[in-house]
Amino acid sequence: MPLPDETRVYPRPGHTQTVYLKNVITRPGIEVGDFTIYNDFRNDPRAFQDNNVLYHYPMNHDRLIIGKFCSIACGAVFILNGANHTLRSLSTYPFPLFGETWGEPFRTEETWDQRGDIVIGNDVWIGYEAAILSGVRIGDGAIIGTRAVVTKDVPPYTIVGGVPAKAIRRRFDEAVIERLLALRWWDWPVERIQRHLRDITAGNVAALETGEAANERA
Repeated sequence: MPLPDETRVYPRPGHTQTVYLKNVITRPGIEVGDFTIYNDFRNDPRAFQDNNVLYHYPMNHDRLIIGKFCSIACGAVFILNGANHTLRSLSTYPFPLFGETWGEPFRTEETWDQRGDIVIGNDVWIGYEAAILSGVRIGDGAIIGTRAVVTKDVPPYTIVGGVPAKAIRRRFDEAVIERLLALRWWDWPVERIQRHLRDITAGNVAALETGEAANERA
């Protein structure tokens, strides 16, 4: 059986609404892992870095980091530090951004509150039109609900939703989550993942731990 080609732009030939995201990213400060997909049925998904990564100004040196095997739905946005008008000033108007106009030198630290990078783990599903704010870290295996606004970190394998997003439930019990985090199947060679696809989709953690694939047990 042929292996999936992670160098393609479109995972499915003839279907142009979904892209392997890392293959359409050129902007510094955005890192995306293998096989992560973005689907957009309204705009060209290849324009993700322009349409979905917002307020990402080079002078802030902030980053968007997305892991492997993530699924990102249409319209999800990542709002970087350039959106955080400073609260340390008496005014939220970004005077320093227009320093030349007002006769003052431009200083980044006086313009925006820096909350840090956005870091998305592996195997994360981000729903339709969800918004992830600067400084947020989302753990492996988490699910972000439709139109959720994520302002705080999300633990691994946790489902969140709402405005602001709150935990709804864990996907598995704590013991299973610990086993999955130890396995880190997304870091396996593609051949090994393909061999265990039936076990992954069926939720057979024990088979992933023993290394005996479903088709080998048949």
